[in-house]
Amino acid sequence: MIGSASARDDDPSGWSQERVDEAATARVVVDGHGVVTGWNEGARRLLGHRAPEMVGRNAAVLLAEPAPTEVLNSLTGLPRWSGTATLLHRDGHRLTVGLLAHHRENGGDDWLLVSPVTRPSPTPENDTFVRRSFAQAPSTMALYDTGLRLRWANADMERVMGLSEAEMRGLRVTEIVLDPESERTEEGMCTALETGRLQELGAALHLAGHERESVWSVSLVPVRDSDRRLEGVLLSAHDVTEQHLARQRLVLVNDASLRIGSTLDLPRTAQELADVAVPRFADFVTVDLLPEIEGGEDPPQGSPHDPVMLRRVASQSVLEGSPEAVVPHGTVAAYPEGSTAAECLAAGRPFIEHITPAALEDLDRTAPKRAERMRRFGFHSVLAVPMRARGLTLGVATFSRHRRPKRFEQDDLLLGQEITARAAVCIDNARRYTRERDTSLALQSSLLPQRLPEQAALDVASRYLPASTRAGVGGDWFDVIPLSGARVALVVGDVVGHGIQASATMGRLRTAVRTLADVDLPPDELLTHLDDLVSHLAGGADTMAPLDGDIGATCLYAVYDPVSRHCTVARAGHPQPVLVAPDGTVEWLEVPAGLPLGLGGMPFESTELELAEGSLLVLYTDGLVDGPGRDTDEGTAALREVLRRPAPDLEATCDALLRTVLVDRPSDDVALLVARTRALDASHVATWQVSPDPAAVAEARKAACRQLSKWGVDDAVFVTELVVSELITNAIRHGRPPIELRLIYDRTLICEVSDGSTTAPHLRRARSFDEGGRGLLLVAQLTQSWGTRQTVDGKTIWAEQSLTAD
Repeated sequence: MIGSASARDDDPSGWSQERVDEAATARVVVDGHGVVTGWNEGARRLLGHRAPEMVGRNAAVLLAEPAPTEVLNSLTGLPRWSGTATLLHRDGHRLTVGLLAHHRENGGDDWLLVSPVTRPSPTPENDTFVRRSFAQAPSTMALYDTGLRLRWANADMERVMGLSEAEMRGLRVTEIVLDPESERTEEGMCTALETGRLQELGAALHLAGHERESVWSVSLVPVRDSDRRLEGVLLSAHDVTEQHLARQRLVLVNDASLRIGSTLDLPRTAQELADVAVPRFADFVTVDLLPEIEGGEDPPQGSPHDPVMLRRVASQSVLEGSPEAVVPHGTVAAYPEGSTAAECLAAGRPFIEHITPAALEDLDRTAPKRAERMRRFGFHSVLAVPMRARGLTLGVATFSRHRRPKRFEQDDLLLGQEITARAAVCIDNARRYTRERDTSLALQSSLLPQRLPEQAALDVASRYLPASTRAGVGGDWFDVIPLSGARVALVVGDVVGHGIQASATMGRLRTAVRTLADVDLPPDELLTHLDDLVSHLAGGADTMAPLDGDIGATCLYAVYDPVSRHCTVARAGHPQPVLVAPDGTVEWLEVPAGLPLGLGGMPFESTELELAEGSLLVLYTDGLVDGPGRDTDEGTAALREVLRRPAPDLEATCDALLRTVLVDRPSDDVALLVARTRALDASHVATWQVSPDPAAVAEARKAACRQLSKWGVDDAVFVTELVVSELITNAIRHGRPPIELRLIYDRTLICEVSDGSTTAPHLRRARSFDEGGRGLLLVAQLTQSWGTRQTVDGKTIWAEQSLTAD
């Protein structure tokens, strides 16, 4: 700080701030009424009056002659005045002095008058000093002595300051320019004189007589004599305003490239454009899009019709709450012909509009609310830029200024066009992504079960959660497939990737699983066939619809039998299922992992276990437990914690799992299937061993009829007799012992006949004179469904009857 340093014995410059004489300048402060409010020691030296004698008196008593009225009137509104004045000394003699008066804007209305007590004149001894200054100066200069008083200024410095050298001679920088930057410059001069080293600094100044702020690069050069003693400091300044503005534009463009388009969310992208532009480029920004854009549709071709309908999607202001806005976010507003937005879109190019009183009068007729806001907040310049990307017009971005005085110029138009073009491409990407995502979601939703089928073996609840916006819809799926013998298959799968391709692949695999499940294949065999299918698809064997690139998928397939309470599970690279016992014990089932589908070459293994009634099976895809910022162990720990105390209602359990395990919106989609086991006791199942003798058919029919009577389903006797007769007769004729008849009564009535042969029957149409061949055809016509499944010891033929009133 000035005055804080003292001369040191080891100081090579031999200069100290203590040499600065504050009283070498007369300083007088006069308020708006002409009363003296400040008087320093320099003023006493110049005029002889002490401060107590002058403070509180009218400054006019110092004038040798009254100031002309025209001179006083000319001071109104001026930030600064300079000239000469004839003053009266305390002893009565007249002094003609040069005055520099600053109008201070510090909350009051006073003037600071400064004048050097002694104004040094050039002397012949100074010529050498001046010549050295020239030799060591890099540019436009002003020379100050060791007392920080101006001794010389070149012509360019006079031009910049708007003062002559004579008017500035003997004054300090802080007395010539009233600005915080001048104080920093003077501190730099002190440092240069103390250290004897060049000082470089930048300064942003709003100089008197200049319309806008200018930026300067200042060099402070210590000047030495032939004996290396410091004689003064040379101030050399370069106007770098244009370079500074260019750098600001580059920084803004770079910031826009980093901040705009951080997501594929359309409103957020538009808001990012507004946030980037305020306050560095504009005071108020609005982004309006054609209404079709937010739905992902292509906007209409050609110029929009009058009036132009636009939806406000984003805005930002230097004022809190954006009080300038007339249209709320999300609202569609009409912009008539002649309005800024309509003209910009009609012309298809950006333009600058300066707000004049005449323009506001025109706006009063078409949009009075907008005109009122523009008057209230002082809008004076508007830049409108059409948002275009890939040949499509998406909307318009409007940049307005009402706080900063500078109007938009041609360079601003290019800058606004640059950042708007960046935002337009990102908004178009978001629009296209929204359309693709909606299509993928619709496809995914249509391929997933619309409702779970009714069955007696399990109580089931499910959830499907799409991935976050950036990741897109994936290929996760689940299914519940009723099988013969009251059994149920549970399926959960995950196709690698996202988007329509993944959804389409998922649909193929789900259809394939259902087809293979109808054949009643064991879980391990089913996955083997599914693996072959994926390998064919990945290899382009499907010539009707080849898939580009490799296909990766995982799958878990489980079959539960409510009669035996056995569950058979196999998996292909899929996460292990979770079993929650009725007593609350949680365990991950040890099912051999197997390779993901499509790798081929390795067989799959299945695990069979017996489940207690009321057990909970939880099947899920890896998106539930994996995610950014956490590992699988954290996810499985959260999963275990929820399942230790599952809710009685399965739907509530699913909600609790998603709410607790997923800490944030998932980066991958999630499929979840929760099933509680049920059991069919002996009262719902009847089994008989049948002798391989045709005479045993009648006894089997009678036994079946008696059982139906016990169950109270006499209406099913006729069809059941026919089914039992046909199936047992076929087993005796074409199969081999042992032969078993089983009836299962639940929501439907199931009749099963098992034998030791692996040969499966098939339907055929009997000719007119054939004596046989009609039995299975009748069974198929009279029952709801029928089929064959292979067993370890042979095969089982089954037929299922509906027990509805029909």
